[in-house]
Amino acid sequence: MTRTTPRTARPPGPGLLPPLRRLREEDDGMSTVEYAIGTVAAAAFGALLYTVLTGESVLTALTGLVERALSTNF
Repeated sequence: MTRTTPRTARPPGPGLLPPLRRLREEDDGMSTVEYAIGTVAAAAFGALLYTVLTGESVLTALTGLVERALSTNF
């Protein structure tokens, strides 16, 4: 039976380091679609928040809170 030594991971060769470093440090590859999706998500969240805050239940709750605060006797 032949005994083999385990292989250890070798660092990348000197020719591979600059492209890998450039990929890690630069944002030139960012796609406009990623920014568009983020913008659409933010707009959808804003629309949802507006809908919730202008709803009748929130208005009723805030009105009750203010009335209760103003009617407190010291």
